[in-house]
Amino acid sequence: MTRSRRARLSVALCAALLCLGFLALGGWQLQRLQWKNALIAQVDARVHAAPAAAPGVADWPRLRKQSDEYRHLRLQGRFIDERATRVQASTELGPGYWLLTPFRSDDGATVLVNRGFIASTTALPAGPGHASITGLLRMSERGGAFLRDNNPVANRWYARDVQAIAAARGLGPVAPYFLDQDGGPAGAPGTPVGGLTVIAFNNHHLVYALTWFALSLMAAAGCVLVARSGKSTTS
Repeated sequence: MTRSRRARLSVALCAALLCLGFLALGGWQLQRLQWKNALIAQVDARVHAAPAAAPGVADWPRLRKQSDEYRHLRLQGRFIDERATRVQASTELGPGYWLLTPFRSDDGATVLVNRGFIASTTALPAGPGHASITGLLRMSERGGAFLRDNNPVANRWYARDVQAIAAARGLGPVAPYFLDQDGGPAGAPGTPVGGLTVIAFNNHHLVYALTWFALSLMAAAGCVLVARSGKSTTS
């Protein structure tokens, strides 16, 4: 076997391996697409389901982001207004704050409730006393937002970190999630605006799959070109 023939075979083998590898990656992305579409459907079903009773204290350790986030829940109890916390926010209404207020449910559990958006100049509004509220379960946010970390000492909050806020406010044991309260009829000026939860999933798996398949086709074409060049040389 001549050196040029060995070189062509090596190139063809590499192209074939690349073709198979790209095909495998494309198939994997299609599997990811199916998984992501199923996840989006599950979340949509949770969001639009009738509100269910909030998980009890015994259920808290079993809560997981993938299986529980955005569940539609119902709570009954009272807001602890004097321990509310403002967390910096940027929404469709402009910059301002999320108002996170502890909520003591009738069964004695404490849950942080994001009552909604308030403007930067708004004083902390009091809650409605004993109330029945509904909202979406959101898992605690770790780390900082706006490229900044929470600063409990200075009372500056950029992420809705449930445990850090509870520790700073002396709340004791709290649920490992917070509740994004549902929006309601427009209230008086300064009333928190609820129902602003943004639910978005990056879903580019089809584009990725098509890209891998295109690369696989290019690699296959390379194999064909190498084979044809070999035939033309021998003839």
